[in-house]
Amino acid sequence: MKGKILIVDDQFGIRILLNEVLQKEGYDTYQAANGIQALEIVSKHSPDLVLLDMKIPGMDGIEILKRMRVIDKEIRVIIMTAYGELDMIQEAKDLGALTHFAKPFDIDDIRSAVKEYLPLSNTL
Repeated sequence: MKGKILIVDDQFGIRILLNEVLQKEGYDTYQAANGIQALEIVSKHSPDLVLLDMKIPGMDGIEILKRMRVIDKEIRVIIMTAYGELDMIQEAKDLGALTHFAKPFDIDDIRSAVKEYLPLSNTL
């Protein structure tokens, strides 16, 4: 097993695409459509990496990221946003996000980033 990845996005199509691509790469994947689901999965399954959309109705990505950090202060997060909101991206990075992708993203870029930020040997 290569690792556990949580995909958090309110858009069903994006969750399915990322889920399919990452499962083909050999990762265990979890999906969440909102912040409540995401936080439950983080609590129960301790994913190794989270792909987090910033624009989610209800609890936005920044709030989800803050709450994930309370559950697991070492959690690795890559953010995705359809908007070039530099202040939101900067705030997420200040909260420990590893990198960000603007939508629409190139799936190969996501695949490469996952490999880069989720090394096979989890040495923490």
